[in-house]
Amino acid sequence: MIRRNFIRLSAITGLSAVAAPSLMAARRHQSHTPEKILPPALSLGDRIGLVAPGYALSDQQFQKTLDNLKALGFEPVYTDRIRGQHGYLSNTDEARVADIHQMFEDPNIDGILCARGGYGSTRILDMIDYELIRQHPKVFTGFSDITALTNAITDRTGLITFHGPVGTTLESAYSRQYFEQVLGTPETRQELLPALLSAENKEEDPAYERYVISEGKASGALCGGNLSLLAAMTGTPYEPDYTGKIVFIEEIEEDPYRIDRMLTQLLQSPTFSKCAGLALGIFAGCDTPDNPLSFSLKDVLTDRLGQLNVPAAYGYSIGHIDDNLTLPVGCRATIDTGSWNIVLEESCVSTN
Repeated sequence: MIRRNFIRLSAITGLSAVAAPSLMAARRHQSHTPEKILPPALSLGDRIGLVAPGYALSDQQFQKTLDNLKALGFEPVYTDRIRGQHGYLSNTDEARVADIHQMFEDPNIDGILCARGGYGSTRILDMIDYELIRQHPKVFTGFSDITALTNAITDRTGLITFHGPVGTTLESAYSRQYFEQVLGTPETRQELLPALLSAENKEEDPAYERYVISEGKASGALCGGNLSLLAAMTGTPYEPDYTGKIVFIEEIEEDPYRIDRMLTQLLQSPTFSKCAGLALGIFAGCDTPDNPLSFSLKDVLTDRLGQLNVPAAYGYSIGHIDDNLTLPVGCRATIDTGSWNIVLEESCVSTN
């Protein structure tokens, strides 16, 4: 996946970093589904801990993240580790994990936002102390490369995590609306409406078109995220169990044959074909192949996913696009291919 460029003006100091658990414990499969944990809802003025589990942040991206959070009425907090610059990563694996642990453990941090995606989250899955996270539940949000973390945390702890904008992409009114609504509203039912797709979008990129692959309505717990990450997790201890789930998928700037390959990998995994439904986001830049003989993106999605015979539609407001929904991983939801709406059927955050 080709990622786009994706916190209080002084850093937290004096908190002890939590050591990572043993690799055996981190790699151990769950023998049962953990009890669902709802993180406390966010409120205006809350302190949001910023982490960069993957790529490094430029000065411009760092400032944009600070500005976006302040514009929403939150207080950004960060440590020096977020600007460590270790090759293309924001810091060493150990430092990035220590930052995540510190933000969860610190009682003065109300929620955690990933500043950007890129690459690096899969490198640290074995190093995360999932029990520490389970004991200190908080909102944890991000998308793209962060797909690895949201699914692994929810799978191993039961904590609802959130696939939504990162710090550098919290700019559109639509993204901000649902970021605030989903993370701040402990309602038992919420309807998430799709963003309007402009004629300009469709003209510039044929991937901006909505269509139904298989009609119907389906319910189940939400899981999923970026296709490249879901494929990368396949065959590892962190591969999601898609059984009975509403799987949402998005991607950016991958040729149709690469989309075909990754979807085929999912289809050949143990549980993907057992999903209840599919909500496909906008695969921006994935429908302009150089090869004139290439299948179109729509051809690939219809061929690969139509065979599942579950409700499936393309064009949800999910992904590397300006208007990006915030979706709770692990929360029960319903999709209806007739509307492109996603209805959250239960609370995804708790009252403070």
